[in-house]
Amino acid sequence: MILYEYPLHERVRTLLRLEHLFRRADVLQQSALPEHHHFALVTLFEIMDVASRQDLKSEILKELERQRQTFIGYRGNPAVAESALDAVLGELDQAYQALDQQHGRAGQSLQDNEWLMAIRSRASIPGGTCEFDLPAYYAWQHLPQQQRQSNLAQWLQTFAPLASSIELLLRLLRDAGKTRKIQAVNGVYQQQLSGKTYQLLRLRIDGALGLIPEITGHRLMVSVRFMQPDADWRITPSTDEVPFDMTLCP
Repeated sequence: MILYEYPLHERVRTLLRLEHLFRRADVLQQSALPEHHHFALVTLFEIMDVASRQDLKSEILKELERQRQTFIGYRGNPAVAESALDAVLGELDQAYQALDQQHGRAGQSLQDNEWLMAIRSRASIPGGTCEFDLPAYYAWQHLPQQQRQSNLAQWLQTFAPLASSIELLLRLLRDAGKTRKIQAVNGVYQQQLSGKTYQLLRLRIDGALGLIPEITGHRLMVSVRFMQPDADWRITPSTDEVPFDMTLCP
């Protein structure tokens, strides 16, 4: 099964992008190849670009506090295990404190690293990080694997409070949704939201079907059109009856 996620709120769109970048950076950082470490640095710069939004930290802190108040409201509910509730509240408190105690925007300290900023300014130029452009960077790529990995881990660590908060918020959001089995007719499915507010749509489809969902959504309706690629990956609409699972997360 292939899982597709579509944000129905701009804040969730930003969180999903950062989660994607953090996961990519983690995989690349663990590699032994200097070429992969180059792209780990490029990903680090992408994280810096996305996380540079002035209001991002305050938005995440507000959402952590909102979730905390929501879970506090479950106190005394016989359908909720107190031990599980305490564990979630502990995670929310820890994430809030770690992010709140970080001064300035996430990754702000990296802006003072002139060596990193020199690489960042050249990385957007095709071939701009060759050895004749950045000899110091070329020398770094020839350091032992463990030293390069240690450097990358240190730089990525500056985003650890942000990454942990995002991981927690998205996990809670995903867990709040209910999954339904659905059949698209002639390759299309639409659903009115009837005034209910959702933040995320999750769609699972059997990869063996060879179909790609094109998802659109707003506060009133979500729509899915399934497309099929040919041998050259030209995409055309499917007219099949398509089974899939869909989760709407409030």
